[in-house]
Amino acid sequence: MWAYQSVFYQIYPLGFCNAPFPNDDQPVNRIQKVCDWITHLKQLQINAIYFSPIFESDSHGYDTRDFKKVDCRLGTNQEFAQVCKTLHQNDIRVVLDGVFNHVGRGFWAFQDVLKNRENSPYKDWFFIHFDGNSNYNDGFWYEGWEGHFELVKLNLRNPAVVDHILESIKSWVEEFDIDGLRLDVAYSLDHDFIRRLRQFCNELKPEFFLVGELLHGDYNQFVNDQMLHSATNYECYKGLYSSFNSMNLFEITHSLLRQFGPENWTLYRGKHLLNFVDNHDVTRIASMLTNPKHLPLIYGVLFGMPGIPCIYYGSEWGAEGLKQNGDPTLRPSFSEPQNNELTKWIATLSDAHQNSKALCYGDFRSIVLTNHQVIFERKTDEERVLVAVNASDQPYVAHFDAGCGLANELISGTTHDFGGGSTLPPYSVQYWKMEK
Repeated sequence: MWAYQSVFYQIYPLGFCNAPFPNDDQPVNRIQKVCDWITHLKQLQINAIYFSPIFESDSHGYDTRDFKKVDCRLGTNQEFAQVCKTLHQNDIRVVLDGVFNHVGRGFWAFQDVLKNRENSPYKDWFFIHFDGNSNYNDGFWYEGWEGHFELVKLNLRNPAVVDHILESIKSWVEEFDIDGLRLDVAYSLDHDFIRRLRQFCNELKPEFFLVGELLHGDYNQFVNDQMLHSATNYECYKGLYSSFNSMNLFEITHSLLRQFGPENWTLYRGKHLLNFVDNHDVTRIASMLTNPKHLPLIYGVLFGMPGIPCIYYGSEWGAEGLKQNGDPTLRPSFSEPQNNELTKWIATLSDAHQNSKALCYGDFRSIVLTNHQVIFERKTDEERVLVAVNASDQPYVAHFDAGCGLANELISGTTHDFGGGSTLPPYSVQYWKMEK
């Protein structure tokens, strides 16, 4: 699967393109801005973009009006198709947000229910009781997603609803040649629907990638041969920033051992979860870390740990944003991409990750672990890489059996000699590709 050796870049299009909120129904080709960033993306060694909602919606994108029409605030279907074509020409794949659990009140089928009530042929597309009332005084009650009544829950047990969604996905492949979907609130989706979706997409396009938004619980319930290829790794997201802020690298290492370690009870060994240090729903990592010098280090762990790394637009140069200040703070428009030392660092990590079978596919084993330092092994039958991190402001000398005398340091390109112990400089990350 192509995604397992990719580096993803997440763009929230409505924010990225500075679209107005709510929808002003004025068509403007804003999505072309993505093409202006391709040079930047290629410098970062990005080879897949995950677009947050792109289709016509009432406001923020997750309140869909029409699955088959690109949001007019971003442009037309033809204009987005040209963006996708240009991305593909630059070897960047396209993954869209599939928001299938709920729609907006402006969704065409729900509008028909508002107009025709019991006589609407779409009344069973939703969970409706005509003997009640809604928060919007519609004269009937309906189920909203987790109490958000601007998000009308779809009935995924209705074959007509499922057929409409699958037809829409087929049109996205035909019009935009998309390479996969990220399923919004996958934890709320009907399991049979996901199985049907996987089967349909397998037949629709070879290696079509499905990743689900999962928060807690056992990801195996969704990530398996019949359902999803991957899921958002929220467990390790928390472990990443918390480990650095508490100066306790045992936390993230424990999570990685629990998920990918060598023991038989390991949960996700051999699976490829989507890893991130921030996204459109959480505080930016530059605002989350208490020590700014840990910012390069957390990316060093991100690109060294098992799974698929995903960068959120703007965070590659240290953009800040606090969740408590509202979602628009997390989803801004930047006039142009910036390049600084962090950007260059992430580009180097990205290159090292993609060109290492061990970092893309290798097993996980902890070798050295203290509160402030960690060395872990990523290993396949062909390659072995050690990831060494020192989160302290002091150098650290690690004594361990490396199993060989020399290694190629993938980040700097230098040769590392394990004789007499390995010195980890303050605030450092090293990827040692071991001699065979």
